[in-house]
Amino acid sequence: MDAKIYIWPSLLAGDFGRLEESALKAQAAGADALHLDIMDGHFVPNLSMGPDVVKMARRCLNIPLSVHLMLSRPDQFAEVFIKAGATTLTIHVESSCDVLGTLRHIRALGAIPGVAINPETPFEALLPFLGEVDEVLCMTVHPGFGGQKFMPEVLPKIAAIRRAVRTQPGQGRGGDAILGITVDGGIDLNTVTRVAEAGANIMVAGNALFKSKTMAQDLRQMREKARAVFGKDCAKEW
Repeated sequence: MDAKIYIWPSLLAGDFGRLEESALKAQAAGADALHLDIMDGHFVPNLSMGPDVVKMARRCLNIPLSVHLMLSRPDQFAEVFIKAGATTLTIHVESSCDVLGTLRHIRALGAIPGVAINPETPFEALLPFLGEVDEVLCMTVHPGFGGQKFMPEVLPKIAAIRRAVRTQPGQGRGGDAILGITVDGGIDLNTVTRVAEAGANIMVAGNALFKSKTMAQDLRQMREKARAVFGKDCAKEW
């Protein structure tokens, strides 16, 4: 398999009294990027952080910032978060906006567009957007709160996404069919192998890393477990 493995610690699981310290801890542990969940209290029943936290992370880190907009109207905030320093900006297929137009606007503003899908949403809802994004984020818990239990019933959807992106060239990506498939929710050393076997190559992990006393070691083991799967001939299953 030609996809690379990335581990993105989620700042939602960090210490909100010491967010800069938590962000630096993730980078020092070997994170490939820092993942930031933005919640509006409408699309999901929680509030989290705003553009100032993204600015802080951009100022103190030299790794990419993956910003996940769990917002009803991400189109109204995309430019704000890109100016704050987002490298990747991911919006939900379930959002109350012109999803396709917003994804194209994100790319035009210089950020990498991604599309996210909730556990209960059918895979087919993604199909109109696969050619326009560099990342598909598959929620493996119900969005809104960290620390939830991994939902194994989402695994077939991850596999379906992987099959689709290997056969559907990307227009926005210049025809490159290799696309990042991200999993977010309940990812730890026990579940990382299962999502990698389904086809995910980007792992967002919150409590499993930030609550660990051996964050760097656990992050490295998580990456090694995923790489062991991708070293096999998984394409036959996909």
